[in-house]
Amino acid sequence: MINLAELGRVFIVCGKTDMCRGIDSLAYIVKKSFNLDPFSGCVFLFCGSR
Repeated sequence: MINLAELGRVFIVCGKTDMCRGIDSLAYIVKKSFNLDPFSGCVFLFCGSR
């Protein structure tokens, strides 16, 4: 079980995300759309289509 209190900051990206894009594309979404550093130690949660 994941303890959310130990994770630090958690961001939930709303809407459908194409999970086939890979980690580089997801990092690009975080950087360009949200102006955040994807390697800052925060956790980003994406939702797929299912």
